[in-house]
Amino acid sequence: MMHLLASAIEQTPIEPQSAGVMLLFAAVMMATYVGVAVERYHKTVAALCGAIVLIALSLLLGLFEFPKVYDFLKEDLNIFGVIIGTGILVDVVGKSGLFHFISMWIVRLTGGRAATLFLTLCIVTFLFVAVLTIVPAMLILSSLVLVICRSLGYKPAPLMLSVAICANSGAIATFASGLPNIMVGTAAEIPYMQFLQVSLPYAVISLLIAIAVLRILFRNDLPWKQTAEEKEELRLQIETFDPWAMVEDRKVLYRSGSILMATVVGFVFAQQLGVGMDFIAMVGATAALMFAGKGVEDAIGKVNWTVIMFFMGLFIIIGCVKQTGALAFVAEQVVDLSGNRMELLIPLLGVFSAVASSIVDNIPVAATLIPIVQDISTSPDVPAEPLWWTLILCCNLGGNGTPIGSISCVIAIYALKREANQHIGWGTFLKLGGTIMLLQVIGAILYVTLAYQNNMIPSLSHP
Repeated sequence: MMHLLASAIEQTPIEPQSAGVMLLFAAVMMATYVGVAVERYHKTVAALCGAIVLIALSLLLGLFEFPKVYDFLKEDLNIFGVIIGTGILVDVVGKSGLFHFISMWIVRLTGGRAATLFLTLCIVTFLFVAVLTIVPAMLILSSLVLVICRSLGYKPAPLMLSVAICANSGAIATFASGLPNIMVGTAAEIPYMQFLQVSLPYAVISLLIAIAVLRILFRNDLPWKQTAEEKEELRLQIETFDPWAMVEDRKVLYRSGSILMATVVGFVFAQQLGVGMDFIAMVGATAALMFAGKGVEDAIGKVNWTVIMFFMGLFIIIGCVKQTGALAFVAEQVVDLSGNRMELLIPLLGVFSAVASSIVDNIPVAATLIPIVQDISTSPDVPAEPLWWTLILCCNLGGNGTPIGSISCVIAIYALKREANQHIGWGTFLKLGGTIMLLQVIGAILYVTLAYQNNMIPSLSHP
């Protein structure tokens, strides 16, 4: 599978177009990204419109023939497979009641105490996102937080925003925990185990940074210190929560948990097995439908097809712009600016990807920067590995900067507005998320730089 992917990623030499053509295509791409950021139209509609316009321009200018469009999509078919497979798996497992069961036991174990509950939710968010990917984990956790806050009389915003921000730390833990990881990891052919070796340590560090800052900034918003009577009232109240309330069949729950764990193990050993992550995800989804699923059509219908359509439009846009030579030109300017020095390349890439991700969305930023990093690292003096890890870390953590920077923040803010009638303004979020993003991104740049200088980053040797 990896050999096929490598051959698909190989590009034929691109004939650079005139500066006017490059600027025209880049302008359409940026206009599309602005449409994604301001949300005047749905981001999927914006991406598809941008793709249609660039295909039409490409055909009119004779850049390529229409079948070339299928090559743009062919390179990333495995990404679609991972999204579809994990989407089905998580939906089926969720219906078994497993996630609700785990959530209720977490509440019981913490006793509902604000300090313990805050810390536990942050850690559980990290683990859920690392295993389940960010979207399903956030949907589960946002519902859990609202139920807990209603039951215990806590303000929902501190816990909800803490979960959203800690989710972006969990998103850099493994290959499949975040969409930028899947995109970059696929393009760079990074093995699953290398994520655990390189990315997971900083994922934990970034989580600790987030927890520390959140605890300070929310010091007056939760009852951190409670009397013995208040603790006893909470204990009696929580004892009424039933972890088995959503479990219709315990056998299905056990099978669902087993299939989920087997899929995670499959992700870890995919490279040794000689298969792709998409194959493992589809096997897990098929097993869930066979042994734990009730409504097959309903589970398949729950796949986030809008995200897949968004990716299709985005990959076509990037492919068209790349055909003009514009991305290679940008790569050349970055190399010239940095003088091929990694101590400048890593901060440049890290700051740009983080800031861009906070303004637009980390998915289009990652998609745009992948071919640029590929072009930059063609120079024998520029190793690709530290650049790939900088892109992975900063794209994900940059999402903490603004309310629209990552899907976890969008889900949390929407849930607060819809379910708790509480609006989180940009100023409030920038003070919170912006501070955390700044510290995390600085830490990520230092982490990658030190790891590179001390030869702690494994090389990516592709047979």
